[in-house]
Amino acid sequence: MLTKSEIQQEIEYVYKKILENLTLFETKVPSAVSTNYIYPAVENEDWTDGFWIGMLHLAQNFRPDERIQRVITKQLAVFKQRLDDEIVLNHHDIGFLYSLSAVADYRENKTESSRELAIRAADVLMRRYDETAKIFQAWGDVSDKEQQGRMIIDCNMNLPLLYFASDETGNPIYRQAAENHVKRAQNYLIREDYSTFHTFYMDIETGKPRYGATAQGFSDDSCWARGQAWGIYGFPISFTHTGDSSLLESAAHLADYYLTHLPADKIAYWDLIFQEGTTEQRDTSASAIAVCGLLELAKHLPLTDKRRTHYEQEAQAILSSLRTYTTKDYPESNGLLVQGVYSKPGGTGIDECTTWGDYFYFEALIRMYKSWATYW
Repeated sequence: MLTKSEIQQEIEYVYKKILENLTLFETKVPSAVSTNYIYPAVENEDWTDGFWIGMLHLAQNFRPDERIQRVITKQLAVFKQRLDDEIVLNHHDIGFLYSLSAVADYRENKTESSRELAIRAADVLMRRYDETAKIFQAWGDVSDKEQQGRMIIDCNMNLPLLYFASDETGNPIYRQAAENHVKRAQNYLIREDYSTFHTFYMDIETGKPRYGATAQGFSDDSCWARGQAWGIYGFPISFTHTGDSSLLESAAHLADYYLTHLPADKIAYWDLIFQEGTTEQRDTSASAIAVCGLLELAKHLPLTDKRRTHYEQEAQAILSSLRTYTTKDYPESNGLLVQGVYSKPGGTGIDECTTWGDYFYFEALIRMYKSWATYW
């Protein structure tokens, strides 16, 4: 198990890397994935662009630095401009973007303009809610019949923006939509064996379930590792906002499936259908997300529940192994975790650093090191 000294040493490595990246990513952001472990600076237009400012907030929480705060302020202005101009916001990942920028800033600094920005972002996300199917459409034009009714497991992580908006405004519409969606996800994205579909289609005319499929997994009936990790983390987060204990039980089942499908060093292959000895790639980003999910899940289980200690120990074991997948052997890299996978079927970002993998690795370290008030 990791000692506090070892965790702090790793945090110091991450913190130093963030300081080194401040100039390059002052108003621009790292691309979603690296190229040869180096992120180019790009405009804030992708679904992944909240992870850099999320890391800045974590760093500032760990050790405040005026240089970091200056970049946070500049980044927030860019996020406001993106929302004002509605730059590529036709997807459900608005939660990823504005929970880690605006909500995080409001929780850390009580900045009123960030509170308002988060509520405005929630309003944009609400446009993707279908009243009949009771889900948020993942991506694509909401009038596109081929995309209508599609929910994906990732969306659980976008719902906290809606809970925040409801809490702050007193308007129950955001919360009700989020609760409806997470129950649909629980009922239809989770299979009988507690593996998960990446995506599931609902009938928007009748509200009835249609079929499950994948976009980034190996096959429609396999279990995409990062999707399973999103579920392990996303369901407990909704529990914290709803008190629905069945969401914890669902997360525990997903966690058990995930943990029993890992290779010896506990770093998942990109799809859990692959086992020890395969030549397929790992996905360290899935592992980092899973650590955060396991810790969040364990936190809400009773002290007398043996699963609590089990999940905490497994989280530590995965995190310990992830330390051997960092960029320490690649000093020219401006990323953190190597061997991440964006989309193997799409041939995108294979064996690279990923912005979300880096963020959740840092979040996992902070969670292990100190008491942390979640941005989710």
